Order: sequence, then structure tokens, then C-alpha cells
Amino acid sequence: MDQVKYDEMEKMLHKLEDIKNSQESIIDKINHVITDLFQHPDKDLEKAMEAAHQKASDNVDKIAEAIEAYEMKFNKAQL
Repeated sequence: MDQVKYDEMEKMLHKLEDIKNSQESIIDKINHVITDLFQHPDKDLEKAMEAAHQKASDNVDKIAEAIEAYEMKFNKAQL
């Protein structure tokens, strides 16, 4: 693999990791809101946060799968 292709693929991996980290940060923020709802209950907001948490968790899983697949391509391309 030439250096340009290597650099492009490496940048893509970093971007994917950044997206995954951002989603994990969103999950953390949602968890803070859910925790705050113990002191100030709001059933509608709680329901919305639980749904958002699930979607963000699903996104993390999908992104992790994409990273794993792309890393395998990246590793094969280096051979």
C-alpha cells in the first residue's frame, strides 16, 4: 500500500473513533439527565431519555462494528 492510501485510511479510522467517542459522550450526558430525573421526576422526559439512550447505544455498536470491519480492510491492505 502506498503512503497516501495508508494516510487516508488511517485518517478515516481516527474519524470513526471520534464519532464513537462522541456517541459515548452523548450516552454519558443522557445518563446525567436520567440521574437528575430521580430528584425531579418527569415521566415524559424519562421516556424520551431512555429512547435516546437506546438509540445512542445502538449507534455506538454500529460504529464499533464499522471500525472493526474497516480495521480489517486496513490491516489486509498493509500486507
